[in-house]
Amino acid sequence: MTASEPQDLRPVDVSAWWPQLPPAPGFDHLVVETHGVRTHVATNGDGDPVVLLHGFPEHWWQWHAVGPVIAAAGHRVICPDLRGAGWTVAEDPGVERETRLRDLVAVLDALGVDEAHVVAHDMGVVTAMQLTYDHPERVRTAVQLSVPPGFMAFSPRLLRGFEHLPAFLWHRPGASLRGIFSERYCAVPMAQTTVDAHLAPLARTDIDASVRPLYRRMVLPEGLRMMSGVYRRRRLTVPTLVVLGRRDHPWTEDLMGRICPAPERYADSLEFAYVDDAAHFVTDDAPDAVAQLALDWIERAA
Repeated sequence: MTASEPQDLRPVDVSAWWPQLPPAPGFDHLVVETHGVRTHVATNGDGDPVVLLHGFPEHWWQWHAVGPVIAAAGHRVICPDLRGAGWTVAEDPGVERETRLRDLVAVLDALGVDEAHVVAHDMGVVTAMQLTYDHPERVRTAVQLSVPPGFMAFSPRLLRGFEHLPAFLWHRPGASLRGIFSERYCAVPMAQTTVDAHLAPLARTDIDASVRPLYRRMVLPEGLRMMSGVYRRRRLTVPTLVVLGRRDHPWTEDLMGRICPAPERYADSLEFAYVDDAAHFVTDDAPDAVAQLALDWIERAA
């Protein structure tokens, strides 16, 4: 697969957008229009493209401290708001298991990006993993944050890592999501202004209404595929680094050794890295460590 001719994309003025975008010096903002979706994309720098895919309930701004470091090393950082998040607008609110994957491929085509390094966190890893397995020719290297490899084996010790799911599967419009940024998931207490910035787009009814379908129709089906061994029957050919916070329980180094005892059986090149004093929201707890790990992996594995 090769990318189609890129759109004539120029930075747009986002000062009048609602809710107001949180500040992030150095970023330009684009709107990429593809098959009924107006995707907001924040970019920084020039050079080899590095696509940063946000987790939940975050958006492009998750990378405001990580992106500039990667850009300063000579890369073009591309941070899309995936469907159902941030300032992206979709005509059809429906979400299925691979909807975001199709959206992402269309955005890469529109930007003229044939292949890129991909760094993803949390829910963004679902889309990144689908891309690495289904379109490996589009991915030079991959870094996945806070999510174990798709070929992991099931263990009852994993269940604690999914205790938060029921609240999202049954999310009601207007219900608060602030609890997800508790000390259980953040090693460093998160400032109220930071929480507000992450949750700002949920003031839009369409974004708030996307919480349940994203978890029910994308995360849950993909999680069941992982647990049932679908990815243990496939080969991961993209060099992949899995990064976990040492305080992100239950995803400990010991557990990874149990559920992923022989990565070479399922992947051509896969390594683990652990960040001290970081939990699930590792990009907030340790943005510099995340940026340096990604840059090191890009240099070593590309």
